[in-house]
Amino acid sequence: MYTGQQKKVSIIAILEILYKRSDADHRLSAKQIIDYLWTDYEIKLDRKAVKRNLMDLIDLGYDICYTETPKINPQGEEESIFTDWYINHTFDKSELRLLIDSLLFSSQMKYKQCQDLIDKLIGLSSSYFKDSVKHIHNLPVNVQRNPDLFYTIEVLDEAISKNKQVSFHYTEYGIDKKPHLKMNKNGEPQVYVINPYQMVATTGRYYLICNMDNHDGLAHYRLDRITGIELLKKPATPIRKIKGAEHGLDLPKHMAEHIYMYSGESVRVRFLAQRSLMSGIVDWFGLDFDVKEKDADTVEISVIVNEEAMFNWAMLYGPRVEVLTPKRLRDRLVKVTAEVAEKYVVTNKA
Repeated sequence: MYTGQQKKVSIIAILEILYKRSDADHRLSAKQIIDYLWTDYEIKLDRKAVKRNLMDLIDLGYDICYTETPKINPQGEEESIFTDWYINHTFDKSELRLLIDSLLFSSQMKYKQCQDLIDKLIGLSSSYFKDSVKHIHNLPVNVQRNPDLFYTIEVLDEAISKNKQVSFHYTEYGIDKKPHLKMNKNGEPQVYVINPYQMVATTGRYYLICNMDNHDGLAHYRLDRITGIELLKKPATPIRKIKGAEHGLDLPKHMAEHIYMYSGESVRVRFLAQRSLMSGIVDWFGLDFDVKEKDADTVEISVIVNEEAMFNWAMLYGPRVEVLTPKRLRDRLVKVTAEVAEKYVVTNKA
C-alpha cells in the first residue's frame, strides 16, 4: 500500500488503469476504477476523488473521454453522472496491427529483435488488444541476420541529419552460406566512403540511397549488408551536386524508377503487356506511366525506369511482357531468353 503517498500516486495509478484496461470498446465506470485502484495498487479513493483526478488529467492534456448524463437528485436538483471513462491511445487497433504486420513480414531483423519490438507496440494499447494478437508470431528464418542493423540505422540517421559522410564495410554471401566482407584488389576489406541521403524500405528490404565519394550518380546499398559503420567528420557532398539529382531527390519518382534498387541511369522504356497485368504494373511502377490500348488483351506502356531493373522485371513476367524500346534492352532480352531456352531444350541424347 502507498501509505502517506496515496494522493501523489493516485493520479498516476488512474492513468495506468486507463491505459491498460480501457479503450473505445472497453469503457470503465467510476466503480470499476475504484476497484482496480484497490486490487492493483491498494489505493482507496471515493467517487469524488476519482472524478477529480480524471478531470485533472484532462486539464493536463490527456485525451480521456467520458459520458455525461443529466440526473435529478432526491433534493430535486439537477446534477450530472460521469461514466464510460476511457483513454484514446496514441495508435488505434488497426494502426497497431499494420505496424505489427510490417514487422512480421520483415526479413531484415533477427527473430528476437522482431518479437521485442512487437511487444513494445502491443504495450501501446490496452490489455484487450494484447489478447487479440497473442497467437500471432513470426517464424524464425533460416538466414543469418546482421546484428548491427539497428546501430547502422542510428548512425545513418545522425549522418543524414548532420550532413556528414560515413564509412563502412559491405558483405556478400559466399558458397558457405555465410556473409563475407567484400575485398579490394589488394585482398583487403573494401572501405566504402559514402555521402548518405535517404533510407528507404522496398520489396521487403531496407536500402540506403547515397553517393560513393568521388563517383558520379546515386547508388543503393542494403542496410542489412553494411557492417563496421563509422560517422566521419567530413561534410557530405550536397545531393544537388550529384549527377542526375541536380534538382534534389524526388523520392516517389526515384523509387518508381528503381523498382529493384539498382544503380545507374533511368531510361524511357516502351513495352507491351497483357491487360491482366495492369494491377502488377501499378504495384511496381506507381501511376507515373503512359498507357494505351493495343487490342482487347494487350496494352502498351511507356515509363521511365532504371534499365537494369526493367531487365529483371521483364524476365520476371516472361511471356506476359514484350519490351519494344530501347533497342539495346530488347536485344539483351532476346539474347538472354535464347540462352535460357537453349538450356531447357529437350534432346534425344541417350
